[in-house]
Amino acid sequence: MSPAATAADAAARAHARQVLAHLVLVRRFEERCAIEYQATRIRGFLHLYIGEEAVAVGCLAPLEGRDNVIATYREHGHALVRGLSPASVMAEMFGKASGCSGGRGGSMHLFSAQHRFYGGQAIVGGGLPVAVGLALADRMRDTGAVTMAFFGEGAVVEGEFHEALNLAALWELPVVFVCENNGYAMGTALGRAHAQPDVWRRAAGYGVETEVVDGMDVIAVEAAARRIVERVRAERRPYLLEARTYRFRAHSMFDPELYRDKAEVAAWRERCPIATYVARMTAAGTLTADDVAAIEAAVAARVDEAVAFAEAAPWEPVAALTRHVTAEAP
Repeated sequence: MSPAATAADAAARAHARQVLAHLVLVRRFEERCAIEYQATRIRGFLHLYIGEEAVAVGCLAPLEGRDNVIATYREHGHALVRGLSPASVMAEMFGKASGCSGGRGGSMHLFSAQHRFYGGQAIVGGGLPVAVGLALADRMRDTGAVTMAFFGEGAVVEGEFHEALNLAALWELPVVFVCENNGYAMGTALGRAHAQPDVWRRAAGYGVETEVVDGMDVIAVEAAARRIVERVRAERRPYLLEARTYRFRAHSMFDPELYRDKAEVAAWRERCPIATYVARMTAAGTLTADDVAAIEAAVAARVDEAVAFAEAAPWEPVAALTRHVTAEAP
């Protein structure tokens, strides 16, 4: 094997390990959040990303540090892949002052200006106008940055979706709109709520180009995202990617999940993005069983450390609770 081929093989193996590490981190972090929620150490709302990991991992892979990310209330995975530490995210889930949002945001409002991760948006579709504003600022400053905005298929019937696509196309803004289409929004099947169930078709009226990808296949998602991000950065025009995926857990921890057939959920679980990726990569010889075991062990340790950090982290002092709420005395 030539030196170039050897280097390419090493790079492919390193990338495969990184992809798997991200997939496993998101899955194990979310599973631990469910445990901590049941133990009442996490309170309020909790929306888990289990089953949808390939979308965040694949889409965020081509982004640079200067780029912006806007996510929904199901955003723990996006935050972790973007680079926020598991400790800072878990502390936020616990409501501690050491959390990435100072303990004030909780599960649905993760935020880090350092990572240009601007939420965590609890309002359905609410992050889309923010994404357009970020992209407009970058366009005016000529930074060359791209803004990636995640939203669910339930958001496409909201006015913000149409306003955001219209303005992004009209002003030629570098926004990648990523629809994480899990088929049920909060609890209604797409076909029962949308006269036009193909989300990508909604963009045609605004002259926004689109693509559909299998959101359970991280390789396909990353390939599509790399093409799209490169094009949006060069042409400074918006693009919509519809990733068809599936959440294995209920909409939230309060959801009795009476709207889905158990056989359907079981069938989608057979397409688990982690298991299928491991199978493909090990069959190709890019990953080994030892690689997988090492990644699982390393992730387990990181999640344990995150929980320990969150448990030991301080609460915000009572005297500071009105900070950012009421005007400071001069």
